Amino acid sequence: MIRIENLSFYYKRGRSDAGVNNINLKINMGEVVLLCGESGCGKTTLTRLINGLVPHYYDGDIDGTVFTHGKNVQKSTLYELSRIVGSVFQNPRSQFYTVDTYSELAFGCENQGLPVDEIKKRVDETIYFMEIEHLMGRSIFDLSGGEKQKLACASVWAASPKVLVLDEPSANLDEKAIEDLRAVLEKCKSAGITIIIAEHRLYYLKGLVNRVLFMENGQITKEFDAKSFFEMKDSQRISFGLRTLTPPTLSFSESANESHSAVLSNFKFKYKHSEIGISVKKVCIYKGAITAITGHNGAGKTTLLRCLCGLEKTAEGELWLEDEVHKRKKRLKNCFLVMQDVGHQLFCESVLDEVMISMPNADKEKALALLKALDLEKFASDHPLSLSGGQKQRVAIACAVASERQVILFDEPTSGLDLRHMEAVSKVIERLAQSGKTVLVTTHDKEFIKACCHYVLHMKNGEVTANRILKEVEKV
Repeated sequence: MIRIENLSFYYKRGRSDAGVNNINLKINMGEVVLLCGESGCGKTTLTRLINGLVPHYYDGDIDGTVFTHGKNVQKSTLYELSRIVGSVFQNPRSQFYTVDTYSELAFGCENQGLPVDEIKKRVDETIYFMEIEHLMGRSIFDLSGGEKQKLACASVWAASPKVLVLDEPSANLDEKAIEDLRAVLEKCKSAGITIIIAEHRLYYLKGLVNRVLFMENGQITKEFDAKSFFEMKDSQRISFGLRTLTPPTLSFSESANESHSAVLSNFKFKYKHSEIGISVKKVCIYKGAITAITGHNGAGKTTLLRCLCGLEKTAEGELWLEDEVHKRKKRLKNCFLVMQDVGHQLFCESVLDEVMISMPNADKEKALALLKALDLEKFASDHPLSLSGGQKQRVAIACAVASERQVILFDEPTSGLDLRHMEAVSKVIERLAQSGKTVLVTTHDKEFIKACCHYVLHMKNGEVTANRILKEVEKV
């Protein structure tokens, strides 16, 4: 059982309202509990208090007590807690310790000092159970975001935890991978594992969770049993800032024509010591519109963006923009990529400085207006890395807009965002396209696609298999 009594926590050197306040909570053994609420409401902090990352890794001021499966979290070591609690983070890359997939599965068991035969047995059973044979023998650095998430779930499962804590586990997953994740969670539940899951995507958890806790400003303000929560009208759910239970259906008109377009020509790339890569002969991208790139995890979406913006030195290909060819070095200067892991591109001491350094000519008023549009103005003086995952995502998007580059690329820009902030990001990206920029977005988020995208490229096995019109747009 998990027992939390009179718990308050505030991060050291963080905002005074960043943390949790006066939490009292009991979670029974084998119970599945969903934490939901807008970005920055305290969900991730609460998961860190349960698995011991607070206070053993994240420093701050703490009052109250947390007991996880009989262990006092504050008085137990992370090593002791790791034998009880398995964690899957919003950014799975941050929890990997090895460089290849098989070793990563074995690491948790090795850390527990299990016999070699037992480790091999658990790893082999996990590979079969999680259906990840295709990920074995690969470098972790070559995996897509969704594939990394699958590997993170598998490595935790192999260690046989009593409690499983997941922070936005579906953030970078396609629909099939989300189905696989649900199947894994169902088996964990049937095995009696206690599950705490912080999520914005709700639909796949129907019939799985026992209880729903809604958080605001670091507090649990509403509690629902599963039946009443999932039978709630979408209008009421939306009023809480939550996503709907039914992803929208996308309808397309005829295939896109080639007028008023930029052209991606002969893009080819393969990762070292691998057959995985992309081969894109010719694709038309529309100026003044937003083009979504869809496809299963590992289809080549992120790789295409990295090649397009010039990050992959060995990639072949040209971008024709306004009848001018842009080879790699020119694309580096004229493209801006917002990565899946935005922590790689946040460097400054404050959010405001981060946005201003991205501008061709620093303009404080313009930067503040952009932060206001993305609900970030109150964080202007905060360190970017002190923010929640969704807030960091929005800072990186603000930097992309501020850069004024000709081609702006977004890799899963709404993966950690609630409904309200997804809509705010949609409006900012839409204004960016309306200003005449060429905008490409990789995404699994159908609500985002329906909200602002005009064209959809679909990728499979490294190739573009469709280029379709989602909605009409006035060409620039």
